[in-house]
Amino acid sequence: MVIKSKDTVVVISGKDKGKQAKVTSVRPTDGKITVEGVAMVTKHEKARAQGQPGGIIHKEAYIDASNVMLVCPKCGKATRTGVKVLEDGKKTRVCKKCGAEIDK
Repeated sequence: MVIKSKDTVVVISGKDKGKQAKVTSVRPTDGKITVEGVAMVTKHEKARAQGQPGGIIHKEAYIDASNVMLVCPKCGKATRTGVKVLEDGKKTRVCKKCGAEIDK
């Protein structure tokens, strides 16, 4: 999976198309991610303990990772990523538009 937690992404399809935000969590087995303020759902929650309030809670739902594109920190554009092998054998993500390394 190309997208990692705390990356900045832009939504390219769906009701929140065009929004740019940070990734909060990643589920690589399903190919799903959550993004701050994107795909908000309403959940009705019952009070479980005495003194704990119930009510309506707004939270982010998981969206498919194919519906977002990574934003390059250098050029600021939504981009596809490539992989570059460094001298010490480690792999790093690279912006396809400007060639900058995304992982530092």
